Amino acid sequence: MSRYARQMVLPEIGADGQARLAKARVVVVGAGGLGCPVLSYLAGAGVGSITILDADVVEESNLHRQPLYSMADIGQAKATAARRTLAAYNPEIEILAEVHRLEPANTVALCKDADIVIDAADSFAVTYTLSDHCLASGQAFVSASVLGFAGYAGGFCGARAPSVRAVFPDLPQSAANCATAGVSGPAVGVLGSLQAQMALSCLLGLDPSPLGRMISLDLRQFTTSSFSFSNAPEPHDGFGFVSVDDIAESDLVIDLRGAEEAPGVVTAAAHRSTVADVGALAGDARNRRAILCCRSGLRAWNAGLRLRQAGCTDISLIALG
Repeated sequence: MSRYARQMVLPEIGADGQARLAKARVVVVGAGGLGCPVLSYLAGAGVGSITILDADVVEESNLHRQPLYSMADIGQAKATAARRTLAAYNPEIEILAEVHRLEPANTVALCKDADIVIDAADSFAVTYTLSDHCLASGQAFVSASVLGFAGYAGGFCGARAPSVRAVFPDLPQSAANCATAGVSGPAVGVLGSLQAQMALSCLLGLDPSPLGRMISLDLRQFTTSSFSFSNAPEPHDGFGFVSVDDIAESDLVIDLRGAEEAPGVVTAAAHRSTVADVGALAGDARNRRAILCCRSGLRAWNAGLRLRQAGCTDISLIALG
């Protein structure tokens, strides 16, 4: 047990806590900037089984904030490269690599045996899909997001905590991403480390629990804040995400991607539209389900708001990546 001696001396952990970690099963969705510190510290702490889900490959532009990878890993799947590094780091634990995207259709199968689910993908669709699942299943859920020098990490769901939707019931009208707005490597590392500590605290049953709490930080201004949302009510009018395979013939499918972005629509029967023009299809959507599709889910969400204002009530979203 010399590997874990420095943490076992903590009264909050000890031999019993270390045994709990060894039996724990964790799913980490995303092996990028947030996922790298999450995976490193969970593996280092001796979490018994870690599943890594990521469909991306390592790129040179990742390396400034993803220290699990080296130049030799460029072009390789992140999930398998991370598994290889972590296995060399701690051969005592089980590490599974899943090289595909998280979809609503595979969420239950992926997460059903996990003691805690960690969202390190920094994607609207992934966050809400995982949060909806964990709220229904009662599983603890730790999520984070970072852009530039700032971001947040929070603990959601579990036995009593509210979901992400209770804190963020609506998406913004527009949003930047790391590719367009940039991101600080240390900021990502700090927030990923916070996620790892929240996950370990949940697995160890520490009091106070991180579930129902959020920490935000701005490393440009060197400010932090923390607040509890344990009493936040769950909204009942949000849009759920579905998979392409869930589309039925009776659905009205609206593809919000432009022809340059996506030369082919998501299905042969799909209508092309924009967020601004989607109201013209409201008449067709009032008596059947409308499925709105875009890359990240953000345009689909905003188009859904317009259809709802036009009287449509059955609306689902697809994020195509």
